[in-house]
Amino acid sequence: MAWLELSGLISGLLCVWLLIRQNIWTFPIGLFYSVVSVVVFTQERLYADVLLNGYYVVMNGYGWYYWLYGGKQRSPDTLPVSFTPARTRWLLIALVAASTLVMGLFLDNRTDADLPYWDSATTTMSFAAMWMTARKYIDNWIVWLVVDIIATGMYIVKGIDFYAVLYGVYLFMAIAGWRVWKRSMNLASSSA
Repeated sequence: MAWLELSGLISGLLCVWLLIRQNIWTFPIGLFYSVVSVVVFTQERLYADVLLNGYYVVMNGYGWYYWLYGGKQRSPDTLPVSFTPARTRWLLIALVAASTLVMGLFLDNRTDADLPYWDSATTTMSFAAMWMTARKYIDNWIVWLVVDIIATGMYIVKGIDFYAVLYGVYLFMAIAGWRVWKRSMNLASSSA
């Protein structure tokens, strides 16, 4: 199990480092990371995390496609970083809150899940953050920061040490990601 966690740690760090740099290779590395994480979280009975990483597999494919073909010039370099539109942001907040409650209740009452509400919260927030990432919305970094704080504590409690370290490092990477993407937005607006 430790070698799986270690490969998850390495690929997860590489994936986020590439994302901060707005490098398209974040998505194939993210696919590998997601598959490894499905195995780790299945063994630890963190079922919401299993579901989440299955979703990451799909969203890494979507993000890869969107970054390649979603920009006006059909290039990952031309897809601009932007803020999530206000209406979309409020819809995401409502969906995350409702989904966290429903998933938490289900996992608490119908499975042997550990930490069902915390697991559900990080999962539903991550669903939203990953979609925002694929769309190159800068606000994704704020959501990831909250997820990283909760997940680090959750993995420490569960004794999944490599993932606790990974999410602890993600905290700092989320801050760096915000700064780099914000700088990218400022450069784009000043040259427009």
